[in-house]
Amino acid sequence: MSEEKKISVAIDGPSGAGKSTIAKMVSNRFGFVYVDTGAVYRTVGLFVKRAGVSPRSEQDVSGLLPSIHMDICYDDSGLQRMILGGEDVTESIREPEISRYASDVSALPSVRAFLLDMQRDVARKRSVVMDGRDIGTVVLPQADVKIFLTASAEERAKRRYLELCSKGVKTNYHDVYAQMKERDKNDSSRAISPLRPAKDSITIDTTQLGLEQSYEKVAGLIKKAACK
Repeated sequence: MSEEKKISVAIDGPSGAGKSTIAKMVSNRFGFVYVDTGAVYRTVGLFVKRAGVSPRSEQDVSGLLPSIHMDICYDDSGLQRMILGGEDVTESIREPEISRYASDVSALPSVRAFLLDMQRDVARKRSVVMDGRDIGTVVLPQADVKIFLTASAEERAKRRYLELCSKGVKTNYHDVYAQMKERDKNDSSRAISPLRPAKDSITIDTTQLGLEQSYEKVAGLIKKAACK
């Protein structure tokens, strides 16, 4: 791939499908910037929670948006860090309760409009791997590669549960599964930018695949696009 050519990769799918992990791996391999849009919405959710307003209130949340000071930066290993008001909240936004806040605020038109330009601006400047729930359908509809990554709810809940346990978060599988199902329902049924595959996306079901197998499938699609 020539240095001048910019490649945009959109990876959509439900929570726990492995989007972030695989997106990080392929971004490292190809030298692309990785943008975890879910973390951006989680950061807004955390801000709303701390402000003590309902994440479903368009009026209350839209009134808060001008006061959100949020930045995306990357550490030495290339990991995306979310900075909120000067505070690194990368770990805080992964708490289970913030998933609900992120899902609720992501359904608000004002929030989606507020964040849309931020996400597109990164892709205009650099080759990117961006993951989320409406990247291929709304944020980057002209992406060179569109992938819909999915897995069964049971498998995704298991992965998320083990991830939380490894970080010392006290929870149990049944709660994580229930939250996963609720998030799926909310994301798929919302009026604004619902979770769904783009018509020209390629679906990869990772339920029966190991991480390396999933990664190679995605990397192969990106390599093909980069060589065109």
